[in-house]
Amino acid sequence: MIKGKTNHLAQYKLVLASASPRRLALLQQVCIEPDLLRPVTIDETPKKGEMPRSLVSRLAKSKATAAREILRQEENISETFVLAADTVVAVGRRVVTKPRFVEEAALALQLLSGRSHRVFTAVCLITPKDQIRQRIVETRVRFKRLSGTEMDSYLATREWRDKAGGYAIQGLAGAFVQKLSGSYTNVVGLPLTEVVNLLQGENYPVSFNWLRRAEIDVE
Repeated sequence: MIKGKTNHLAQYKLVLASASPRRLALLQQVCIEPDLLRPVTIDETPKKGEMPRSLVSRLAKSKATAAREILRQEENISETFVLAADTVVAVGRRVVTKPRFVEEAALALQLLSGRSHRVFTAVCLITPKDQIRQRIVETRVRFKRLSGTEMDSYLATREWRDKAGGYAIQGLAGAFVQKLSGSYTNVVGLPLTEVVNLLQGENYPVSFNWLRRAEIDVE
């Protein structure tokens, strides 16, 4: 039965509009292997008065549509899905942007220390018929109060580079988390439950990939 479906299901391609190794690793964790990576560069500056939820939604959609336009110039996209995501960290209405310099990372840690913050990830999927599907996931995270030594040591690791909020929960900063309410993978950068549901809802063969892995394991 599995082999009989192979030709039909193999026609689907998935393009990930991201250069994030974390997002790729999360997809691979659930046996989703993008056929192509097409990261795009966009202006991620928040607009004046833009709320975190609106910001993350706009950025994810912009990334997906930009990657889609690139693909139009490259190849036949009639059976191609484009997946993009964006993650922001917010304290109240304030967005904690990705720090570029250690001074910015230090300010981010000081702001998050001993407080709760929210992590928003927007996932945008463009289907082969150019339909746009989006989901926004929110997770609440509380950090313990960080000592000066802890902050200085963390900053020295440079783990904060290219991370929303200036930290990596899957890394050393996992030791800072006192409480988490919601999706853990959302904080890493890609909420897997919502991604899988989006793809399955559009008939992308996620479960088939699981069955194929089971078949390989048996062999």
